[in-house]
Amino acid sequence: MQVGNSTVLSSGTYWGQFEEISKYNTQLNVAERLWAAWYAWMQNDVLATGIMSFVMHEAVYFGRSLPWIFIDTLGLFNRYKIQGNKIPSLREQWDCAKFVLLSHFTVELPQIWLFHPMAQFCGLSTSIPFPTLWTMAYQIAVFFVMEDTWHYFSHRALHWGPLYKAIHKIHHQYSAPFGLAAEYASPIEVMILGFGTVGCPILWCAVTGDLHILTMYIWIVLRLFQAIDAHSGYEFPWSLHHFLPFWAGADHHDLHHEKFIGNYASSFRWWDYVLDTEYTPDALKRRRENKAKVSNKAQ
Repeated sequence: MQVGNSTVLSSGTYWGQFEEISKYNTQLNVAERLWAAWYAWMQNDVLATGIMSFVMHEAVYFGRSLPWIFIDTLGLFNRYKIQGNKIPSLREQWDCAKFVLLSHFTVELPQIWLFHPMAQFCGLSTSIPFPTLWTMAYQIAVFFVMEDTWHYFSHRALHWGPLYKAIHKIHHQYSAPFGLAAEYASPIEVMILGFGTVGCPILWCAVTGDLHILTMYIWIVLRLFQAIDAHSGYEFPWSLHHFLPFWAGADHHDLHHEKFIGNYASSFRWWDYVLDTEYTPDALKRRRENKAKVSNKAQ
């Protein structure tokens, strides 16, 4: 393996690779050396990326869901529960976890395995050094906007009668969502909505030729956090939308599950506002006022 201006010698263990890389590439930071050692030790980029991607996804998804399980089970923040009369039982949580795990291994794992060849074809970088924080920050901001747009229109389409019954109804089994239920969905829906999360960065990479897989990983981690927190069912005084009014958050998505209409976007509120699919007390009031104005003009 070539790292910087040095060639890493073959070594029998991961830590042996790490020591070799550290010896000849002192300009790299610890994270970059750990990263390079992983790919050098695996000797197979597809395998290295596939294992790392799947383990990261599972650790983040279930790791971020775990606090919400404790909060629901122990009743720690019941006063902040949006639908306070609908607390998920441990049985519901367990049934949901089993379904999600099955989906991860049968639907998402093959997609993750194919991710590296497709991404490499589009020019995705796995090399070191890592991109700058600024580069990663602005690219992730772009991905949030792109994915939110994809999610809004595809999610809204899934609420069309035939598609809802055939595909999206599974996700709405829980009218009061909880963290683990973020990816409780039909395999077809997982592929459709998941395309926005993975496809938008790959499209960016294909057009610009500038994307590192680390940026992709950080984006996916943040997107998982957003999806799980949006399904948490809790509205806190410190929730992000109180500081960023255009952020969607749990209150936005919880209403969608409760009423089965409106609030189709994932991260932001602007598509629902612009296309008049927002379902909030303010939006309902605004519609009533507009309807009254039209009625008065007609008279």
